[in-house]
Amino acid sequence: MELSTEPRYDRIGEGYARYRRPDQRFAARIEAALGDARTVVNVGAGTGSYEPRDRHVVAVEPSDVMAAQRPPDLAPAIRAGAGALPLRDGSVDAAMAVVTVHHWDADQERGVRELRRVARGPVVILTYDPRVSGAMWLMADYLPEVAALDHRIFPLPETLAAWLGGAVSVEAVPIPRDTPDWMLGSFWAHPERVLDPQARAGTSGFARMDPAIVARTVDAVQRDLGSGAWDERHGHLRELEAYDAGLRLIVAAP
Repeated sequence: MELSTEPRYDRIGEGYARYRRPDQRFAARIEAALGDARTVVNVGAGTGSYEPRDRHVVAVEPSDVMAAQRPPDLAPAIRAGAGALPLRDGSVDAAMAVVTVHHWDADQERGVRELRRVARGPVVILTYDPRVSGAMWLMADYLPEVAALDHRIFPLPETLAAWLGGAVSVEAVPIPRDTPDWMLGSFWAHPERVLDPQARAGTSGFARMDPAIVARTVDAVQRDLGSGAWDERHGHLRELEAYDAGLRLIVAAP
C-alpha cells in the first residue's frame, strides 16, 4: 500500500542526510553532463547532495524537512514544486533533477517540460528504469510491491526523452558496492541492510510501504540470511564491485 501525504519528504525525510551521502562517482558524471553551465537549477533538490559547489545553483525543494538538512555552505532552497518553476524561460544554463521525478506525481510531465523550459543548455536527470530495478533480487524475491509501485511512478527513459525533446542520451550508471549513497539500489550488495530500520527509512521504496509489507520482507530476508538460502541464490553478487540496478543518467541537449 502506497502512502500519500504531501509533501512526501516532510514525513519520510528525517535522517535522510545521514544515510544518503553523495557518491563522488555519481557526482562526477552529473557534473560532466552539465558541461560548462555556470548557472544551474536543481529541482527536487532535497539536501543538496549532488549540487555542484563551483557553480551558481538555484535549489527548488517543496519539503521543509529535506531543506532543513541542507549543509550551511549551500544556499537555502526555494519552496516550490516542479510543475510551476518560479523561473523565466531560458533563465539558467542547465537544469538537473536527481532521483526525484518519481515523486512529482501528477506533475511529472509538466515538471520535466519545465526543466526544459527554464534551461538554455542541458537538462540532466538521474532516475531509475523500473524494468531493470524491478529485476533486482530484493524486488524480485521479496518486495514485489515496490517493483509494482516503481512501474507506476517511474517514467521510462524513453518517456522522459519524449517529454524533453531534442537529442537525448540514456546511460547506465552501475552502483558501486561501497557507495555512501544508500539508495534502495545499493542494497544489491548488502542484504543485511534490509534488517537495519534506519537504512530502510532512508529509501522511499521502503518508506512508502505498509508496515506489514516491510515486516514480512524483513522476516523473510533475515530467515534466508540465517539459513544460507540467500547466499545460495545470490551469493555471486558478493564478488562484484558494481552492479546495474537500473540507475540511469539522462542528458538532453537544448
